[in-house]
Amino acid sequence: MNVAFLDRDGTIVKDYEDSTWSRITRPEFIEGAISTLRKLQTLDYRLIIITNQYLINEGYISINQYHQFTSLMLEELIRNEIEITDIFFCPHAKREQCNCMKSKTGMIEAALTKYTNIDLSESILIGDSPVDVELANQMNIKAFKIGLPYGNSTNVTSLYDVQNKL
Repeated sequence: MNVAFLDRDGTIVKDYEDSTWSRITRPEFIEGAISTLRKLQTLDYRLIIITNQYLINEGYISINQYHQFTSLMLEELIRNEIEITDIFFCPHAKREQCNCMKSKTGMIEAALTKYTNIDLSESILIGDSPVDVELANQMNIKAFKIGLPYGNSTNVTSLYDVQNKL
């Protein structure tokens, strides 16, 4: 199974300052997100979201807020005929030093345990942060970094740029 591992905030939906997240109730999709996810599906990638949500244990949002926001995001994706295979999230505060917060490999390892037929050599990771690229490099996955260049990744300026490089 070929997987497109996707960061959420700043990649699929708009990201905010930590303190602003407590007031955000509905996802605002980044320009090009829906069409990029559709293209990934047509290229036979399964879509798995991997997202750091330290905002939960750091007290900016509750677990219920996270789930409500995620449900609304998934409803919109379903309306657009996009199927998310799974979502793995890390709720831990930065100070907790867990093994799942990106750039650590725990979320992808959990996906590999749950979906034993994932082919990492044919999978990709798309994100907007250096930790996304670092995670991809640790797992030997091709990385697409949105925004300023970082490390060993294919730099793209937008999700439309990702579509052109697939």
